[in-house]
Amino acid sequence: MTVTIYTKPSGCFGCAKTKQKFVEAGLPFHEVDVTTNQAAFEYVTEELGYSQVPVVVYDKDGTENHWSGLNPGKIEQIIAIEAAAGRAREA
Repeated sequence: MTVTIYTKPSGCFGCAKTKQKFVEAGLPFHEVDVTTNQAAFEYVTEELGYSQVPVVVYDKDGTENHWSGLNPGKIEQIIAIEAAAGRAREA
């Protein structure tokens, strides 16, 4: 499982809240600043088609799910999937 959050450095409430939710859940993520990484900016805008951050890309077992903007429902869905997977590994 990998979570990548494409952000901008300041003034992005959605970016801060999205990261906070993953931190609170104890789920690791990789943060990429689209203002300093041209390849990431092009990926988010041209390949994925988004025009706002945060953009969250969740990859699990080769299946990619992504969205743009603060989306608590999607964040909770990812947290629930990973919590269930953690419980299954412990069993």
